[in-house]
Amino acid sequence: MRYDFDIPLTFQHRVVFERDVFGDESEVLAELLTEPSGRISRVFVFVEEGLKEAFFDLSKKVAAKLARIPSLEDRGGMQLPGGEPCKVDDRVYQKACDAIAAAGIDRHSYVFVIGGGAFLDAIGFAAATVHRGVRLVRFPTTTLSQDDSGVGVKSGINKYGKKNFMGAFAVPYAVVNDFAFLHTQSEEVRLDGLVEAVKVALVKDGSFFNWIEDHLPELVALEKPALEEAVERSAVLHATHIAEGGDPFESGSSRPLDFGHWAAHKLEQISDFQLSHARAVSVGLALDCLYSVKKQLLSPEDGERILQTLERMGLPVWSDFFDARQADGRREVFAGLEEFREHLGGQLTILLLRQPGEGIEVHEMDEGVLEDCIAELRERACALV
Repeated sequence: MRYDFDIPLTFQHRVVFERDVFGDESEVLAELLTEPSGRISRVFVFVEEGLKEAFFDLSKKVAAKLARIPSLEDRGGMQLPGGEPCKVDDRVYQKACDAIAAAGIDRHSYVFVIGGGAFLDAIGFAAATVHRGVRLVRFPTTTLSQDDSGVGVKSGINKYGKKNFMGAFAVPYAVVNDFAFLHTQSEEVRLDGLVEAVKVALVKDGSFFNWIEDHLPELVALEKPALEEAVERSAVLHATHIAEGGDPFESGSSRPLDFGHWAAHKLEQISDFQLSHARAVSVGLALDCLYSVKKQLLSPEDGERILQTLERMGLPVWSDFFDARQADGRREVFAGLEEFREHLGGQLTILLLRQPGEGIEVHEMDEGVLEDCIAELRERACALV
């Protein structure tokens, strides 16, 4: 006898934009975390070590804020290294699990994580697995994490030589994009992170891509109003797709928000993560946009607009790591196609472009055409030098 049961689940994905959330005037945390029942919830705070250079008193400021919210009990915190190395093995993940357990954090408690995207991934994976999931509140600090990964529902670490091989889908209790963090990052980090805004505009909202083109001078100058608007619009588009796209936990083989990422992830691995995620994504976008043109899906004019937008932002369209070869002479980056398929299961599904804001899925990539694209991107990069 067989019995089939449907188990419907509904999650609330809270995404908040604020300035100086740990300051005296902000009521965001009290409003988000105070429960009608009057329950007092424990909080443990993870802070990425690199933030102490710009925010030397951050831990004290967070502790003072928690002390002013009666519904929260501060159980301390920990600073751990961030950046992509924190995901390369499970040391940061294990330290986070140990700290959460030692602090007595339960499923009605909160884990705060303050840092960039890789740090959010590693700590988020710990929060998703301890007690089979504790409440996670993310405070992304970089452009890349505020406009993309921080509002996602994924976490994970790299394993077996593959990016994000181990991880979990878990909707965070809340995401607080605090622009006070955003404007303290280096110029390169702030500007590079806009590549995910370009990406989501290309696959979801052509009018947003037009806006990016029109506001390139302000964005390149990192003017606060333009940067904040780009981050917020990008984050909302990402979160909207997750909430309304029909496949929040990626059960199918389609992953439109990873446009350009099959090559990007592989280039990161080939470079041993010397190539940052943002710059790898830029190269991946350039490759798949040019491929879309050569397959006569995207007009040459739109392809040129996209490449020029990346270049004007100071983002690369070429990487020397394209030249890495396997023993049989095949470009190593092409192995990213099979890894991409394997990660999702089922058939290979790659999103290409018809026009900014409109994608089309394909299930195979012609390596001969990809070779032509790589050669053209090399020539283009050399011409810019």
